[in-house]
Amino acid sequence: MSHEGIRRPVCRALPGALLALTLALGVSGCASGPGYTAPALPETAGGPFASQPPQVDAGSPPPADWWRLYDDPALDAIVQEALSANTDLRGAMANLDRARAIYGEARGAMLPSTAVTTGVTRGRDQTSWDGQGQAPVQWNYTGGLDISYELDLFGRVRREMEVASGDAEATAAAYDGVRVVVVAETTRAYVDACAYGASLDVARSSVALAQQALDVVSHQERAGAASRLDVERSGSLLAQARASVPRLQARQDAALFELAALMGRTPAQVPESARACGKAPDIADVIPVGDGTAMLRRRPDIRQAERRLSADTARVGVAVADLYPRVVLGASASLLRNDYLRGDRTVSFSFGPLISWTFPNMTVARSRVAQAKAQGAASLARFDGVVLTALKECEQSLGAYEGVVKQRSALVQAQAHAENALGLAEQRYRAGAVSYLDVIAAQDSLIRAREQVATADQQVGSTRIEVFKALGGGWKERPAVE
Repeated sequence: MSHEGIRRPVCRALPGALLALTLALGVSGCASGPGYTAPALPETAGGPFASQPPQVDAGSPPPADWWRLYDDPALDAIVQEALSANTDLRGAMANLDRARAIYGEARGAMLPSTAVTTGVTRGRDQTSWDGQGQAPVQWNYTGGLDISYELDLFGRVRREMEVASGDAEATAAAYDGVRVVVVAETTRAYVDACAYGASLDVARSSVALAQQALDVVSHQERAGAASRLDVERSGSLLAQARASVPRLQARQDAALFELAALMGRTPAQVPESARACGKAPDIADVIPVGDGTAMLRRRPDIRQAERRLSADTARVGVAVADLYPRVVLGASASLLRNDYLRGDRTVSFSFGPLISWTFPNMTVARSRVAQAKAQGAASLARFDGVVLTALKECEQSLGAYEGVVKQRSALVQAQAHAENALGLAEQRYRAGAVSYLDVIAAQDSLIRAREQVATADQQVGSTRIEVFKALGGGWKERPAVE
C-alpha cells in the first residue's frame, strides 16, 4: 500500500524578518507544510472478490436503495421513516451542520476584519482649550474605524481552510456511514421479525401435529391398542413443541422493539405491517456485489479516513506556518469633534503593515509541528487499517452467506426426508409392523427439521443484509464541501 499521503514542504524557512517583509511586499504567497496526495489503494483489491458464492453477481454494484430489491412496499415505507426519524442520523446531521459552520468560519478569515467605535461625551477638555481661565463644558463626538487584513504569504489561512474542509467532508462521510448502518439494521430488524413470525407459524403447526398424535394415541390407549408409555412419550413431544413458541415470540418481540427504536418510535408504536408479517421477504434475483475497487470507493468509512488524513496533513501546514512571521496590513481613521476642533483638524488616519514574529515561542511551535506530523502518520495508518478491514468484512460476509445458503439447502432436503419418514412410520404403525415409538421418533425428527429450516431462513436473511452492509450500500455520493 503506497504511503504518499504526505509530501515535502512547499515553503522553506526564511533567514530573517527582513526577508519576510520583502516577500510580503513582492510575493503573492505560498503554502507552508507538506502537500497532500491521496494514498493509493492496494493493487490486489481490484477485480472480483475472492469469495464468489453462486448467488451473487460480480458484474454490477449494489444500488443505493438496495432494500428495494426485496420488492416489499412495507419495508420501503419503514426504511424511509427510519431515514427521516432515526436519532443517530439526526445527531450525525447536527454534527455535519456544525462542521460546515466551522468551515464557513475558516473561509471568513480570508476577508478583512473591521472594528467601528463611536462615542459622545460632555465635559471639560483642557487640552482643546486655548483661551484664558477655566475651560468651558462642551460636547465631544468621537468615532473610529479600524481595518486589518492578514497577507496569507505562507498559507496559514489556506491550510486552516483545508483543515476545516477535510473535517467537514469527513463528517459528511461519517453521516453516510451512519446511514448505511441505519438502513441495514432497519432492514435486518424487519426481516428478522418476519422470519420469527414464520418460525412461530412452523412452531404452532408442530404443536398441532403433536397434539393430533397425542389425541390418537390416547384414544388407542383407551381402546387397549396402545400403552401408557406411548401416551407419556407423545405428551412429552407435545410439551417440547409448545416450549418453542414463547421463545420465538420473545425473539420476534425483540426484533419489533429494535425496529421501532430505529424508526424513532417507542416500543408501543411498533408498525403493524411488521407485526403481522409472517414470511421473510426474499430477493428473486442474485445479489449484485460488484468488485473490490468499487467497494473501496463506495464505503463511507474509507472516505472518512481519507478525508481525516487530508485534514491532518493540512494541520501540519498550519503548525509550520507558525514558524514564519505574520504580516498584517492595517488602516485606521478617527474623528474627534467638539466646539473648538472643526474641519480637517477633527480627522486622522493611518495605514501600514503590522508584523508579528513568534520567535519567543519557536520551541513550542516546533513541538506543535512534530505533534501534527505524528497525528498525520497515525491517520495514514488508520486509513490503511480501514481499507484492510473493509476488504476483510466483504470477504467474510460473502463466505458466510455462501455457507448459510448451502446449509439451508441441505436442511430443506432433510425436512423433506423427515416428512417422508413420518408418513412411512404412520403407515407401518397402522399395519402393525412398527411400534408407536417409531412414529414418535419420526414426528420429533420432522419437528426439529422444520425448526432448523426456519432458523436457517432467518440466518440467510440476516447474512444477506450483512453483505449489503459490508459493501457500503445505502447512501448516495454528495458533492464536496465548498
